[in-house]
Amino acid sequence: MGESKQGVMVMEIPTKDGGIMGQREQNPIAVVQAKFKELESVFKGWLAKQSLPVEAAVVTTTSAAQGAAIGAFMGTLTGDSTSLFTPPTEGVNLNPEAMASLKQAQALAGGPLIQARNFAVMTGVNAGISCVMKRLRGKEDVQSSMVAAFGSGAMFSLVTGMGGPNQAANAATSGLFFALVQGGLFQLGQKFSQPPIEDVNYLKTRSMLSCLGLQNYEKNFKKGLLTDSTLPLLNDSALRDVKIPPGPRLLILDHIQRDPELKERRRGSH
Repeated sequence: MGESKQGVMVMEIPTKDGGIMGQREQNPIAVVQAKFKELESVFKGWLAKQSLPVEAAVVTTTSAAQGAAIGAFMGTLTGDSTSLFTPPTEGVNLNPEAMASLKQAQALAGGPLIQARNFAVMTGVNAGISCVMKRLRGKEDVQSSMVAAFGSGAMFSLVTGMGGPNQAANAATSGLFFALVQGGLFQLGQKFSQPPIEDVNYLKTRSMLSCLGLQNYEKNFKKGLLTDSTLPLLNDSALRDVKIPPGPRLLILDHIQRDPELKERRRGSH
């Protein structure tokens, strides 16, 4: 069997005359992945052409279905623990706070069906509101994310019956909590996903050090404020002042002497 490239596997089959005939066989996993990406691209293109109500309804439904599947799976793993929180008998009177705690425990410890409902509500509402906000505002930012999370938390509170008798206040509290968490996660994700800003003052310096295999000394240049504009003026003393060893100093100075552009700028500075 020969090498496989881009999901295509080459099988070597011997022929009658003793030769080898190559037969190309596609990797079924790669084929399925390619088909899935193609269908996803077509679906997104179709969805972008629809009206806002249609797009929001489709996004909400599909996201809710995905959330329900995840919730059912999670509920299956954890098992139905609602038996641990049996409702009180009719003769037992519980204060509103105790009853609220019981309902909260039942909502969070439900089996596959309850967890499927909870996840479907959270993911569906969040995705639907995010879709509407994106179409109305033309962008995805922390404000849109927090609004979607607020709606998701409020709806989750209403559906599960969490909290005390005042459902409106509990829904608002849950929505606010979801929004704050989502806002923090969004900002954290933005911070880590943004590529580092490239320092334009060290483009030529970075290229030179990379060419010489001396990338570790870039911090020495920055510490001594030796920028691209100072490259033609560099001498052994300046490099020594920023604690660059003799060997790398010789390589750097030799590179500057050989570089036509730096050499010309060096002449012009004298």
